[in-house]
Amino acid sequence: MKKLLSKVVLLPLCLFLFSTQCEDDIPPVTQETEEQELALLKNEIEDLANASVCDDAFECKFIAFGSKPCGGPWSHLVYSTSIDTEELESMVEGYNRKEALYNSEWDIPSDCAITNPPTSITCENNSCIAVF
Repeated sequence: MKKLLSKVVLLPLCLFLFSTQCEDDIPPVTQETEEQELALLKNEIEDLANASVCDDAFECKFIAFGSKPCGGPWSHLVYSTSIDTEELESMVEGYNRKEALYNSEWDIPSDCAITNPPTSITCENNSCIAVF
């Protein structure tokens, strides 16, 4: 009977202690941490887009980039089809979603100005250039 009682009491106690032990190991999420993660991701995306080149074989495109707290993008990212466009578009989509959550969670202010997309894109010196 003592063995059964000790198992019934010790097992739940051990599980409880084990589950609460991990809480101290997880650092708290701060606004600065999330801001740094967004900045790193933004740099990766811009580096990929800037690695693209244009010529007669590659088409220039643009994509809405960032998420303003009031809605809409912060800017439009210009790139060419010389890179993995599916990867870039997926990264931008993830970034935009993550920034929208960041804005909501930390109550980030915005100027609420509308960012117009480029009216056209030209290729100059093997680089896509937005025309507004």
